[in-house]
Amino acid sequence: MIRISRRRMVAMLGAGAFAAGALAVVTGGRLATPAMAQSMDELLAPGPMPDMMMGEAEAPVTIIEYASMTCPHCATFHANTLPALKEQYVDTGKARLIFREFPFDPRATAAFMLARCAPDNQYFPLVDVLFRQQRVWALAEDPRPPLLQIAKLAGFTQESFEACLKNQQVLDNVLAVKSKAENDFGVASTPTFFINGEKHTGALSIEEMSAIIDKFL
Repeated sequence: MIRISRRRMVAMLGAGAFAAGALAVVTGGRLATPAMAQSMDELLAPGPMPDMMMGEAEAPVTIIEYASMTCPHCATFHANTLPALKEQYVDTGKARLIFREFPFDPRATAAFMLARCAPDNQYFPLVDVLFRQQRVWALAEDPRPPLLQIAKLAGFTQESFEACLKNQQVLDNVLAVKSKAENDFGVASTPTFFINGEKHTGALSIEEMSAIIDKFL
């Protein structure tokens, strides 16, 4: 894994070049043909950070999502599909969702770092707001002011916000999750899902998710 220093990451975070390019990353579009199933033991092996999960650990279906916070397809999935997925499968104990970081640029990396620095019970609420407000901070000339305003909703102060973005260990951990996904599981676009080990890419609709999940129930 290429090591990026916190100083370089923070400098890149404010670079004007990312204002136009943050949402221009080539990412997954629609449903792709499933790849060969990945071993669940390998997918669930402990990583550098604890997995963030919705649902019951003993659910019969495990959905692992790799996403980038500046990915518009990921924002679409979280706005349009996740609520129904949660209602129909996660809240009913049929499936659990593990959400993993796959940042494509320094702004996405910074957003994930803030989510990881937040209390555990604020992780998903913060991710949700970051996706909903994606165009506000991801396309801003300087993303730090809007990111700070969003982070304050999770209890951050100016000091804790700056401290998080300067935390080399958090940065290394987030990038390590991405590196492992790339090198071990062949993740190359977002969102990418592993559903009981079966790989699918793109902002799947609830109908597409149901067709995949139901065959495991």
